[in-house]
Amino acid sequence: MIFLILLGLLSGIVSGMGIGGGTILIPALSILLGLNQQTAQGVNLVYFIPTACIALVTHNKNKSIQKHILWKIVVSGVLGAVIGSFIAIQIQPALLRRMFGFFLLCMGVLELCKKEKNK
Repeated sequence: MIFLILLGLLSGIVSGMGIGGGTILIPALSILLGLNQQTAQGVNLVYFIPTACIALVTHNKNKSIQKHILWKIVVSGVLGAVIGSFIAIQIQPALLRRMFGFFLLCMGVLELCKKEKNK
């Protein structure tokens, strides 16, 4: 129980920094708790709802939301989430886990390259 609370706290901190709590939560649920990839991603999506609401309120308060593009992003994001969910449940958990790992690796490499260019 303490482990889950700490995991949620760490994911929340990472989410607040704009990295995305799923980068911590999904691997931890899959590797450390033995959940299959689809279940871990489902838990992450449910976890995302309150953290996204808090982030939205905070960013709106700081006037850092460009409202003229908001609905285009929301509609396309919801559509992408629906399509992605249907695809994810069709893929074998082991393959989905590898795909997610590859995605995280690529994002890490891109971030490292971006940091190098900013120097």
